[in-house]
Order: sequence, then structure tokens, then C-alpha cells
Amino acid sequence: MTHYHFIGIKGSGMSALAQILKDMNYTIQGSDVDKRFFTQGPLEDRQIPILPFQESNIQPGQTIVASPAYNETNEEVRRAGQLGMEVHPYPTFLGSFLEQFTSIAVTGAHGKTTTTGLLAHVLSGAEATSYLIGDGTGRGVKDSEYFAFEACEYRRHFLHYHPDYAIMTNVDFDHPDYFADVNDVFSAFQEMASQVKKAIFACGDDEHLQQLQADVPVIYYGTEEHNDLRAVNITADKNGTHFDCLIRGGEKEQFTIPGYGTHHVLNALSIIAVCEYEDVDLEVVRSRLATFDGVKRRFTETEAGSQVLIDDYAHHPTEIRATIESAKMKYPEKKAVAVFQPHTFSRTEAFLDDFADSLKGADYVYLCDIFSSAREKKADLTIQDLQERIPEAVLLSEAEVSRLDGHSDSVLLFMGAGDVSKYQRAYESYLGVEKETQAE
Repeated sequence: MTHYHFIGIKGSGMSALAQILKDMNYTIQGSDVDKRFFTQGPLEDRQIPILPFQESNIQPGQTIVASPAYNETNEEVRRAGQLGMEVHPYPTFLGSFLEQFTSIAVTGAHGKTTTTGLLAHVLSGAEATSYLIGDGTGRGVKDSEYFAFEACEYRRHFLHYHPDYAIMTNVDFDHPDYFADVNDVFSAFQEMASQVKKAIFACGDDEHLQQLQADVPVIYYGTEEHNDLRAVNITADKNGTHFDCLIRGGEKEQFTIPGYGTHHVLNALSIIAVCEYEDVDLEVVRSRLATFDGVKRRFTETEAGSQVLIDDYAHHPTEIRATIESAKMKYPEKKAVAVFQPHTFSRTEAFLDDFADSLKGADYVYLCDIFSSAREKKADLTIQDLQERIPEAVLLSEAEVSRLDGHSDSVLLFMGAGDVSKYQRAYESYLGVEKETQAE
């Protein structure tokens, strides 16, 4: 039996992969920093040991998988090298592992995690399915027909994969610390397209994805007329969003999803497209789409009196607009209050004006200090630079969250990819909201 040791096991992808292998009855342990992250709860539930970094964790006979965040400066990676043991980078290991399944990669600048979760939920209703989701969720079934997984474009990590299918949700400029511009991003997706074995399902409403060149069929989905699968008659009510799907111009099929906003309709269309291609029973698809509970930190709701508190990972202007749109569609009678924490100085600087423009879609705006990444040096930029572009915005610290209590009958959107959740927890503590807290 293979014994796996995961260096950096609390990373979202690493945690999910460890869960998958544990479910498949492999022996798993891992190591990481002492800080608690939201990803370690599922590891603890599966009784996977989480150790502090130390040389003694590395023993002959182990198969070692390392997060891309760690290299020879890490004592365990260094010790493995001294012992002549191979260290498998996470993307490389995953690329080999998925070859035993019908693999479906989900990639895009936005919507990867939610779409992967939705795909896994729908396919699991039809066939045995293993999946790896970017919110740290993983499930392994040894004899799975399908393997659905999130494939990240950052540093072109997804080029380690040669999946049977790929869903491409959109192309947008992000990760300015790595990509030069949107054309550089598209070039990465174009290269990824050349590695897909059977078919690509791409959002045809995206002007960049319309330019894809591939040696396999490209099936387009969207709301515009030229798409192979098209959503029409989109409406929303308290029960969710309803739409008709035209499949290659044929008869209309009706669907209902719990999410609100065009981006959720597009996510659902991508799954319908995959399932139509794989001949998954339409009634299974319809029922599973209607029962999706979502994924962690994507429009996660908590009721607090006349307020609704929403925790969301939105950290890019496009995502902020989508989150505000969802809130206004689901709660049209409430005011939308944005509590935004920018993520990384490089992204904040690159999108300063776009952030300001997207946040103006909310009725009120609060700004939290910029969350810095460990991979960048602190810049001269400050949160005041963003505030200057939104004159009505108010700066907010953890100690001042009680100010949010003044927004009765409102939706409070806590948005960001850093530790913005701590502001929500502080506010819930102030209100006396009783709920199971989730560590970051």
C-alpha cells in the first residue's frame, strides 16, 4: 500500500487531493504551518494526520507530493532531496492521477470552483464520480467513471493536464504578478485547448473564447444566438432562476437553478453541454441542477435579523459585479452593502479603477485594508488609493464592524480572497449570531 506524505497539505488543491486518496483507502499524512485554515476540517474528519514541518516527517518509502508554494527552502523538500527521494509537484502528480478516469477539467478566469462543484453534483447523480474542487473539497471513488477537477491557469499550472474534456468559463485578465495582459492569459488557454483529448465546452458569449483553435470539437454555450446551447426566457423568483435551453436549435428544455445572476445560468449551461455530449439522462441533469447547495465561500448566506450576511470569494472586478448582481436579483427589496478587502497589492494596483467602478454597483461601500500575498513585497499603494476613487466609501477595521448594524433590511456582502471572513465573524460576534464558525 502506498504511503503518501503531502507537503503543504492545507492548500485547497492539496487538501482535496489528500481527501480523494484517503477515500480510496491509501495511507495519507501531511504537514503545514501551524495557522488554522478552512481546508483542514475535512482532513480532520477523515483522520488524516497534519504535522508541523520537520525533517523527520520524511521517511524512505513514502510518495511525496508538494504544494507549488514550497521548494528547496522548505526543510522537508530539502530532506527528501538529501535522501534521493522524488518530490512530485501537485500539478504534475494530479496530471498523472487523472489519466485513469474520464477526466473533465474546469477552467476559466472566474467561476471555476462553483462550476466544478456543480459538475460534480450533477455527474454524481448519474455515475460514480470523483472530484477535486478549489474550495478544498475532494471525494474519491476507486472505480469512478468520471473525475471532475478544477484546473487553475495561474502560472500555467493547468498545462500539466491532458483531460478528456475541458469546460472553459471565460478569459479575463487576472494575476497581474504573472500574466502580462489578457492576450497572455488567452495564449495560456489556447495552449490548454491543444491538450484536450475529446471536446471543449466553451462560453461563446466570451469574445476571447470565440477565437479558440483546437483539434477537437468546441461546443459553445451561452445566451447569444450563435451558441450551440443557448439559454432563453431567463426569469427569477424566490425559488431560483428559471430558463429554457435550446440544444443546437432544437426543442426547448426547461431548467431551474438555485443561484441568481447570468453567470449561474452560464455555469449550468456548461454542465448541460457536457452531459448532453456524454448522454447523461436529461431528467437526472434537471433534478440535480435544481438541488445544488453551492460551494464554500461562494455566496454563503447567514441570516441576522433583517440583514443577510454573505461570504463570497469575489476578488476581481468581474466577480464583484456578479456577486452584487446576484444579491440584487435574489433580494430586490434590500439594499446591497459591499464590504470589500482587496487581495494583493499587484492586483489592486492593476485594477484600481475597475474595482471602483464595480463597487459602485452597491448601495453602500466599506473598504478593508489590502490583504498582501506572501509572494509579493508590500507596495506604496494603500486602501486610501481605492477610497479616493469611491468618495462615499468608508474605511472599516475589525474594531468598527458595529457600524454595519446601521444598515437594516440590507444584504451585507463580505467579499475578498484574503481573510475578509474575519470581519464577518467579528460582526456576527457583535450581533450575538450563533453559528458554527469556519476557520480560514
